[in-house]
Parts: sequence; C-alpha cells; structure tokens
Amino acid sequence: MMRILFIGDIFGSPGREILRRSLPALLPHYDLVIANGENAAGGFGLTGELAEEFFELGIQVITTGNHVWDRKELFAYYRDFPEPAARVLRPANFPPGLPGAGVYQGRTAAGEAYAIINLQGRVFLPAIDCPFRKADELLQALPADCRAILVDFHAEATSEKQALGWYLDGRVSAVLGTHTHVPTADERLLPKGTAFQTDVGMTGPYAGVIGCRPEDVLSRFLTARVGRLAPAREDLRLCGVALELDSAGHATAIRRIEIRGE
Repeated sequence: MMRILFIGDIFGSPGREILRRSLPALLPHYDLVIANGENAAGGFGLTGELAEEFFELGIQVITTGNHVWDRKELFAYYRDFPEPAARVLRPANFPPGLPGAGVYQGRTAAGEAYAIINLQGRVFLPAIDCPFRKADELLQALPADCRAILVDFHAEATSEKQALGWYLDGRVSAVLGTHTHVPTADERLLPKGTAFQTDVGMTGPYAGVIGCRPEDVLSRFLTARVGRLAPAREDLRLCGVALELDSAGHATAIRRIEIRGE
C-alpha cells in the first residue's frame, strides 16, 4: 500500500507559514508528498528559492498552473538547476517550447514507482492544448511498472474537472482539482478505482477572497479598477487530501485534510 498526501495551492507567505508549522507532523504518515505551489510567491507565481524550501520541508514534487510564469525568476531556476527543477511541473498541455515538463516519474523511499501529471483546463482559461488528449499521450508513454499515477488538474470549471475524472477512471490513481482555492465536499472513489475531488482547496489564509485581502478584491468589484492584490493574514489552514493506493495503483481511500492554525 502507498500513502500519498496532496497539498492544495500554497498561497503567499501565510500559506508557507501554515505549511512549515503543519507538515513535519504529517510527513511520517506518507510515502509521497506533493503540493501545488503556483501561488507561493506573494500569491502569484513561484521562485526557485521557494521550490528549494519546499523540497527541504519534505515535499517531493511541486505542481503549478496558470500562474506558473508570474515570477520570471523561475525561468532561471529551470536553466541553472535542471535536476531539482524537473520536480517543479508546469501543465503538460501548455504550448511546446516552454521550460520544464508536465510529468515527473520517481520512486518512493521503498522503491515504488510513481508518476505525477500536471494538466490545465480550457474552460474560462486561456486556450491551450486539449488536456484529455494530452493525458492519453502521457499515459501511453509511462512504463508498465508505474501504477501509482496522480493527476493535478488545474481548472476553473467543475464540469471539466469531473469530466476528466470519469475519462481517466481506472487509468490513474487520482484526479485532484486545484485552482479555485475552495475545497469541495465531493471526495470519492470512482467505479474503476480512481480517487477524485473537484478541488482540494488552498493552503493559506481563508479570512479573505480566495487568499486575498477582502478590501483589495472589493475595490476591484466596486470600481472596476485593477489594483494590487495582497494576501490576507488570518484563518490559516492547510488543505489537501490523503490517499491510499493498493499494489495495482487503484485508490482504496481518499480523505479530506484540513489543519487550522491557532
């Protein structure tokens, strides 16, 4: 059996704070820890320095999404540190020619093979390649002994997320949604053995609007003026899911995780 912890979008310094405080107690219970880090730098983007911090904390693979390139420092990280940067994924269905990759293959400390796939949706997001067809392509290229396969589907529409879950049911261990920063109460095991949740939620401040200070967001809605969005600071929570897989890579359990700060 393999136990996996997937941590939802880490949002700014408040998200990093609750992560640092909570993760050490969680690590001994899992064989593999993955986190979405696309909002880790001030709520928008990721840097190589922060990626290294997450690796030192015990996270093995970092996924991202539409904000992956918001911090241009990440391009230099891919160029100068290709080995650790291989564990920082960007959506696989982005246009060709960009740094990085959308799939990572590794092994746990016990030697069990796994693959992490990062895809981005197309509904209400920029037009990119089809995530369904890209998933088919990536799965065909994986070796036969890689049975534990987790998909981070970074998408806006709940229908698109659920559709991909059903499309990949039985072919991957889990399809877990990110991007909307609001945890959904629909965690379940699909009929053929794939764990699914529409959105695992955010690791960061919930006393705001998807991580940002309410006053900043309200100003945008009330005046239509685009101003700076700063992270909120209160009601910190680490949100994600815990998975259990059998030897065939089928999910046997999925459980929502929510750890609240003091």
